[in-house]
Amino acid sequence: MGESRNRLHLAVFLLAGGHHVAGWRHPDAAAASGVHDFHYYKRLAQTAERGKFDAFFFADVLGIGQSDRRYDPSNVRLDPLLPLAALAMVTERIGLVGTVSTSYNEPFNVARRFATLDHLSNGRASWNVVTSFKAEESSNFNQKSLPDPKLRYERAREFVQVVKGLWDTWEDDALIADKENGVFSDDSKIHFLNHEGPHFSVRGPLNIGRPPQGHPVIFQAGVSEDGKELAAETAEAVFTAWSTLDQAKAYYDDVKGRLARYGRKRDELKILLGLIPIVGRTEEEADRKERELQELLLPEVGVAKLSYMFGHDMSQYPMDEPLPKSFTLGDKDGASRRFQVVKETAEREGLTIRQLYERYAGNRAHLQVKGTPEQIADVMERWFVSGAADGFNILPPYLPGGLDDFVDLVVPELQKRGLFRTEYEGTTLRDHFGLPRPANRFG
Repeated sequence: MGESRNRLHLAVFLLAGGHHVAGWRHPDAAAASGVHDFHYYKRLAQTAERGKFDAFFFADVLGIGQSDRRYDPSNVRLDPLLPLAALAMVTERIGLVGTVSTSYNEPFNVARRFATLDHLSNGRASWNVVTSFKAEESSNFNQKSLPDPKLRYERAREFVQVVKGLWDTWEDDALIADKENGVFSDDSKIHFLNHEGPHFSVRGPLNIGRPPQGHPVIFQAGVSEDGKELAAETAEAVFTAWSTLDQAKAYYDDVKGRLARYGRKRDELKILLGLIPIVGRTEEEADRKERELQELLLPEVGVAKLSYMFGHDMSQYPMDEPLPKSFTLGDKDGASRRFQVVKETAEREGLTIRQLYERYAGNRAHLQVKGTPEQIADVMERWFVSGAADGFNILPPYLPGGLDDFVDLVVPELQKRGLFRTEYEGTTLRDHFGLPRPANRFG
């Protein structure tokens, strides 16, 4: 199967309040009342499906930060698998991606939950594999400190291997339900896994039949060396964040170039770039929408977001002066690696702390594009054709309006250019991504 890049892929990445940190304050935002409301998520998923998106991406973390609890609705997180199971009943084609950490779960539970979701959705489930990097998460799971990154990725690698093995413990035709002879399943086609490794001992088999997709699609995100290697070995789709074309292309070539060492082809991994679109029917309307969002950004929230990005308490520095020449990124939780470019931009342009948070705290250092549908499609087409991404993970700045704007205005422009589907051609997420169905190791 050769790599085909005629059409790009689209997912929507959900944060309940929107991806601009002040998006929940927008007059048309529904997050304040909808953050716990299933009908809110139902509307968003059905809007994305109306736009023929590949996937609906439910993010998750397992702890609340200390610096911005008063201001950030993303501190409220539903357990992804529960709303996704409900959304499977009110959608038909869109993929359903749930984030689950390998650091604070066990392979059997995760394999069972995603196999269940894949059956309930008729083959639309996807697991976003994370190792968790926040100290606030580890302290919720009987750990005094965050495990070393190397150890977290070693555990994650084995974790994914075990989960995939458990999905294979039932062959596709093991469940026969022969009423006449009273035989429900073919015991010769149900297998013990008997995994023994450094981190896990798992006997199996799973107590649910093989998922319709064989394996639910594996998502992953990471920019560290360990993260990129884990993606090349195990992932089928990657969510990444870059704000310059050259950086995105370098990452794309780097990760795709690692696949061969695992016997994989370049088209067996799809790379989706985070994109925050601010859409206006005219340039003036787009400018107004951006200005409205920026005016809602409280200084203390902007400083808190910079503190998270840089791993330092930024409130100790004067807001209207540039970064001190001696300033270095902290490494409190390992999340600051991809924000090195933000620091370099601030130093190169002489930005003050205030100018820096106005530029980056709203978009969290993702690619942000403002303009008409044609202008936004121009950027997406250029990055796609240049080999910087196989598609985009859309991060609406506020909800539901930010997603409505993209589906109603930008998607038709992409379709007109032949860059995106006008109808679903398959029924599973693997179909949407053009990924093969894995063979069963026991069959």
